[in-house]
Amino acid sequence: MTPEQFLEFARVLPEPLLLVSGEGQLLATNKPVADMLGLRRQELRGRMLFEFVTESANDVVKYLQACSSSRTMVIGSLTLRKNDGQTLICRSQGAVIQPWSPESSALILLRLENRTVASSNFILLNEKIDELAKEVQRRKQAEEALKKANQELEIRVEERTNALQETLKELQLTQTQLIQAEKMSSLGQMVAGIAHEINNPVSFIYGNLHHAHQYTQDLLKLVQIYQQVCSNPPPEIQEQIKEVDLDFLIQDITKLFQSMKVGTERIQEIVKSLRNFSRLDEAELKQVNIHEGIDSTLMILEHRLQATHEYPEIKVIKQYNQLPDVTCYPGQLNQVFMNILANAIDALEVSEINGKWSAVNSQTTDNQKLRKNHPQIQIKTEIIDENWVTVSIADNGLGINQQVCSKLFDPFFTTKAVGKGTGLGLYISYQIIVEKHKGQLSCFSVPGKGAEFVIKIPISSV
Repeated sequence: MTPEQFLEFARVLPEPLLLVSGEGQLLATNKPVADMLGLRRQELRGRMLFEFVTESANDVVKYLQACSSSRTMVIGSLTLRKNDGQTLICRSQGAVIQPWSPESSALILLRLENRTVASSNFILLNEKIDELAKEVQRRKQAEEALKKANQELEIRVEERTNALQETLKELQLTQTQLIQAEKMSSLGQMVAGIAHEINNPVSFIYGNLHHAHQYTQDLLKLVQIYQQVCSNPPPEIQEQIKEVDLDFLIQDITKLFQSMKVGTERIQEIVKSLRNFSRLDEAELKQVNIHEGIDSTLMILEHRLQATHEYPEIKVIKQYNQLPDVTCYPGQLNQVFMNILANAIDALEVSEINGKWSAVNSQTTDNQKLRKNHPQIQIKTEIIDENWVTVSIADNGLGINQQVCSKLFDPFFTTKAVGKGTGLGLYISYQIIVEKHKGQLSCFSVPGKGAEFVIKIPISSV
């Protein structure tokens, strides 16, 4: 680079630049350098660098030699002697532009920087760096805060979602319970109505049976007297006596009236059980005989206890102890008896099916044979103390494993096939015993040895 090319290049640059030879001769400068020295550029051309610095000529030459022999920029320090006699310490950066050769001297470009300004700029740079670091830290903190806020929001959303799901589940359960309660209430009203309608004509028939029987006996006595008085009746009467088989009619008519009386009494018992069970719509606490509620429930379920071509008869063993009247919600308590007894019958029917399957495969155990031949439900009542009574309902079915037993009272849990159960029977029973009567409902079962449900309720709920 020639001095002229350097001047063209350096003229537009604001930084102080010098082009010097390897011996220290000033070949070209730009205006910022002249301003630093307080001279004009024409006054600097051709002069030696030693004239304007306080360092010795030897030190300056060593520095220039280092610049001319290095492939990188060499940092140094030069103290300028200004035209007004003051000095200015500068940091210098030297780089070789034209290396030394036998034909020509080395050309070195020097960049000068006021150390005070550089220090100030360095401080300013440090401040800017500190501000930038603080800004980075603030942004990092803001990001962390935003991340934490997002996490908290996600947690809140999840909690709110769970709460809404629980609320929805409770609403669905409440709706199902209301529907179930409405069904049971409607069933109670219908049963009460049917029982009332049946009771009226049955009572009329039962009341007239006695008179009809008495009238018939009077007529038979009259016939006997006629036979005694008229020992040889006309042929027409003898033929009629033979046709109606009068002797058999006299013997059988008494049996006929007796069977009619038994039948009407049976109907009256069924009606009484229906009316007793129809307390489902009663909402008040009452003192009732628990045994009557159990017997009424068994009466309604009697058709399922009888033998069929698929299942043998289910025997019900009652072990009733003397109990006081219990203050309770009788209709709801009957509903509990109904649910538990119906489940026991279902369990014995399933056991019967499994027992037959095992018999086909020649793997029938003694317990299965006993269950197949003698399925039974045992109902036991007893008084614990002056405050509590228990009702135990046990079957000799296949039993329930521990995992299923732990979920029996959960809503919508059922082991029955689709369409066979809603999973609400035992849940509602648990609510009735525990929440409504402040009692206890427990299940005890060993697989292969049946299941037992124990109801414990206070004698007085007041």
